[in-house]
Amino acid sequence: GTGKTAAFALPILARLDLKRYGPQALILTPTRELAIQVAEAFHSYARHLPGFHVLPIYGGQAYGPQLGGLRRGAHVVVGTPGRVIDHLNRGTLDLRNLSCLVLDEGDEMLRMGFIDDVESVLTRSPPGRQIALFSATMPAEIRRIAKKHLSDPAEITIKNRTSTAANTRQRYWMVSGMQKLDALTRILEVEPFDGMIIFARTKIATDELAQRLEARGFAAAALNGDMAQAQRERTIARLKSGDLDILVATDVAARGLDVDRISHVVNFDIPYDTEAYIHRIGRTGRAGRKGEAILFVSNREQHLLRSIERATRQPIEPMALPSVSAVNDQRIMRFKQKITAALASPQAATYRQIIEQYEIEHGTPARDIAAALACIAQGDSPLLVAEPVRAERAPRPAPPARQNRPERAASSPLERARRPDSGPPDKRAPRSQAPVRPGMVRYRLAVGHQHGVKPGNIVGAIANEAGLENQYIGRVDIRDDHSLIDLPEGMPREILSHLKTVRVVGQQLQIRPDGSPFAGGAPEGRDKPRKKGKLGKPVRKT
Repeated sequence: GTGKTAAFALPILARLDLKRYGPQALILTPTRELAIQVAEAFHSYARHLPGFHVLPIYGGQAYGPQLGGLRRGAHVVVGTPGRVIDHLNRGTLDLRNLSCLVLDEGDEMLRMGFIDDVESVLTRSPPGRQIALFSATMPAEIRRIAKKHLSDPAEITIKNRTSTAANTRQRYWMVSGMQKLDALTRILEVEPFDGMIIFARTKIATDELAQRLEARGFAAAALNGDMAQAQRERTIARLKSGDLDILVATDVAARGLDVDRISHVVNFDIPYDTEAYIHRIGRTGRAGRKGEAILFVSNREQHLLRSIERATRQPIEPMALPSVSAVNDQRIMRFKQKITAALASPQAATYRQIIEQYEIEHGTPARDIAAALACIAQGDSPLLVAEPVRAERAPRPAPPARQNRPERAASSPLERARRPDSGPPDKRAPRSQAPVRPGMVRYRLAVGHQHGVKPGNIVGAIANEAGLENQYIGRVDIRDDHSLIDLPEGMPREILSHLKTVRVVGQQLQIRPDGSPFAGGAPEGRDKPRKKGKLGKPVRKT
């Protein structure tokens, strides 16, 4: 929200030679949404430059329009790493005239497993081009790339990591389970907001939560990676126009999203990564505007709350959930507003005659008839809230151990678990010997500690290339020269073949079923329903 896009877009536009054919600037972004957003910013900034062309290229969109735009000679190309590599391999993207290459959200491209593609693009770009790197954080791998590919770079730091949260009031509520939806509804009914993004951990959760909010009368929609690109673009456009008030999104889908009217961010599911939290609340309180961030926390997640406070260097205050009377007052006010609007409707005259007839025929006062009609209109949903949503209580501290307590026979479950035949409690079997959970299969990857791989590299690469949600990816065990990972049974052969060639930290995964007796069963599910492949489409053999 500090004008980062303008910081690189305006100098690029000032240096363009509009008479020159072919891309003169390439901007790499981690997500399709951010690519579109950056391209729209270029188009807006260049509205007084006749003949200027900017082209976004990204996966999920047909090649036809992209090829047409490249043939027409786009001056600036904004793309995701995978699709840029595809066009380079096809020979449809020519970088010979490139004078500037921008890496936007470098740390996010690293987290999503795109860093090898980024390096490939860098090595295939012409010498002498200027490189600009933008990153919210500077992990070691990003610094390595900067040192390797940037020529005597100037490092510019904007404030510190608390700058994202400086204009945003942060509050939390202790709640879990089904009460989270009730608490969220309570907030939505009383808390004044313009636009809101609600973050959930999984794609499935975004769909379910959006549907439940719609059923409760809120203008809500989901935004996740399973949606077709055209639908995602329409959803964001509806949010910007005010046709939609609430967006329920995953972290990746909302990455880089900049909508002026976002006043609130709700962390329905607390993120496991503090950087993800900082990026989430960065969707509000942007560029000096005030914002509100609300965090739902369960008792078991209090350590994550403390980690977030340390990362933002700001205390997060407990919030007071709106009272039952406050919610009911709001509901009554809205109900009265509906009555006022209905009385002004031309159709009211017809119903007025019917009510007068009923009043005469049955001798029923008009207010009783109105109350009955209100019951019909309200249906099974009660107008007023009855039960309060209570905050979770913090767990009680364990009672102090008794001193001089005599030894007893091992009768409790914990004591029985510590019998000699089950081994000491603090010595567990190696991970490779731990049985795989039902429905999972263990695979071996040809990349390990000696290659510098991290669990996030592996999970990000497989999630993106196989179209798997993170929650379907099991344990990752990194060894010296290889790694083990648990994946769902019945992975299609086509996906496994593709994953063999996927590179992580410069190494091909060479994925294959692990040969240990604990590896699980059915790596290729011939007798199981076909899984969905990349982009959620069924994988077919050709």
